[in-house]
This record gives sequence, C-alpha cells and structure tokens, in this order.
Amino acid sequence: MGSRSAKTAASGPSPHPQTRYPYSVATSATTDHVLAPAKPHTLFADYATLFKVRISTMVIITAGAGYYLGSLQSGISPFHVGMIQALLGITIVTCGSSALNQALERKTDRLMRRTADRPMAAGRISLSHGLVLGFAATFFGSAYLAYTTNLLTGTLTLLTAIGYVAIYTPLKRITTINTFIGAFPGALPPLIGWTAARGVIEWPGVALFAILFVWQFPHFMAIGWMYREDYARGGIRLTPNLPNKQYAALSTVVQALVYAAIMIPVSLWPATLHVTGTLYAVVASILGLGYLWATIRFARIVRDPDSEVSRRAARNLLRTSVTYLPLLLAAMMLDAKGRLFF
Repeated sequence: MGSRSAKTAASGPSPHPQTRYPYSVATSATTDHVLAPAKPHTLFADYATLFKVRISTMVIITAGAGYYLGSLQSGISPFHVGMIQALLGITIVTCGSSALNQALERKTDRLMRRTADRPMAAGRISLSHGLVLGFAATFFGSAYLAYTTNLLTGTLTLLTAIGYVAIYTPLKRITTINTFIGAFPGALPPLIGWTAARGVIEWPGVALFAILFVWQFPHFMAIGWMYREDYARGGIRLTPNLPNKQYAALSTVVQALVYAAIMIPVSLWPATLHVTGTLYAVVASILGLGYLWATIRFARIVRDPDSEVSRRAARNLLRTSVTYLPLLLAAMMLDAKGRLFF
C-alpha cells in the first residue's frame, strides 16, 4: 500500500510550485528531441536574452561606426566622452525595444522551438516586468540622448524603437512585406550615430543607412529559409515559408540576389562622397563580390528546397553576411578621411 502511494505521488503532479529559475533542457531548432541539459536559468541570463545582447551589440557597432565617421567629418577625434554618451543612450533604447518586442511576441515565441525558452515566453519574466523595463529603457534612453547629444538624435532613436515595436512586430503576422518595413528601423543606427556626432542628417549618414538597409535582405532571407518551418509554426509570415515551396524558394533567391547585387554600388557611396579613400573602394568591391557569390550559391535552394545542400547554402550565406558587415565598416573606418586623435 505504501509502495503504491509512493508511486502515485511520484507520477502525479507536484503539489509544490516550480522554482522561478529552474534547470531546463535545450532543444534543437529543427528537431523535436531533447539534445542536452542546459545551464540553469538566472535573472542575469534572462535579462541578456530579453535585451537580445547579440543583436544589440551589432546595433552598437553600426551606430559607433556612424559616430566615428561623423566626428572625423567634423574635424575632431571620435574618442571623447560624447561617443560614450551616445552609445550608452542608443544601447539603452535598443534593450528597451527588445524587451517590448518580446512582450508583444511572447505567445508567438511559445510556438517556435528556437524561441520557446525566452524568459517572457517561458513565464520566468512576467508581462508587467517586461513592459516596465521596456518602456522605461526606451523613453529614458531617448530622453538621455536628446539631452546629451541633440534633439534630432533622441527623436530618431525613439522613432526607430516605435517603428520596430509598434509597426514591424505586429506586421510579422500579417504580411510578408514586414521584412521590407522592418529594414527601415533596422538600418537607422549608423545614421543615428552620425547625427549624434554632427547634429544634422547629411548624405554620408544617408549612405550609411542605405548600406545597412540593403545588407539586411540577403541576411534575413538566409535566416528565414533556415527556420522557415519554425516561423510558419509561430504564424510569422515570410517569403521563405509561403505555401508553394518551389515558388517560395525562387522568390527568396530573387530577392536575395537583387539586393546582393545592389550592395556593391551602394557600398561604394561613401567613397564617392569623399568620406573614405580609394583603398576602401577596393576593399568594398572585393567584399561585395564575395557577398554576391555567397548569394549566388544560395540559389541552390531552388533545385531542391528540402535537401541538406539547401540548408548548408542558407547557413553559408548567413555566415558570410555577418562577416561581411563588420569587415566593411572596419575598412570604412580605417580609410576614413579626418583627424583620428586630438
């Protein structure tokens, strides 16, 4: 009798509530089976996920490049307290936007394997907790930028957050055009960095915006193709997960190729504006051809959308895209015209 009761208790639901930050398991983005025990969740780790640290880092890099180039254009060194203040404000707003994005998408995230363990989707961070953090960071960061840099920069940063959270995020479940709409707030950080240094919108800043705008399309087409089934499961509408798989593959490749080809002349725009020299133009051309080649190889997905070759081609394009952008910005900054130090 005692043994039977013990078995019943072991198999039934526990009367004790689950701890707030339990140990969990890691699951594959493409399979249902459990792979390996994951590290225990901590509040610090959950904040890092909530604020999308890796994406925020890319935002800081691109904004920093804009500030650096804008400072040189002004004839001053970029290495002063103004750069720290600008990047701090941009970082705060980026983190706030990420938190608000996850608050809006918490139900969608639960449906996708790659996002189901996010802190708000999993319930480790409450909706009110995430909203308070998100709104406070977004508005405080924008106000801080307006005070420490200029009103234009604070306003642009706030508009970027609104575009990302209030326009792009809801559109993801409505139309495939969301990728195009989302590319606008996604491309603004280098322009914001430029205005933080210069106080005005100028053609070199617009050129930086254009570079990041165009770069996003092959990058996101690769991501969309790699995780198309997961996105479909979450109700996210993308070109790669259109119902007709063959048409989806063809349309995905066409968009990626068009923007990869446009990337080459767009990346040369800073040189024509005399922000950089000839060396940058040469490096940008080589990098652009490499990006285009990776996109051409991505076209293999049309031949057999479900093959391992298709997945490898998408993965290769993704890796190329995240290598291309930092190298391009580094070449731009190293060959920029202006005074580097005081």
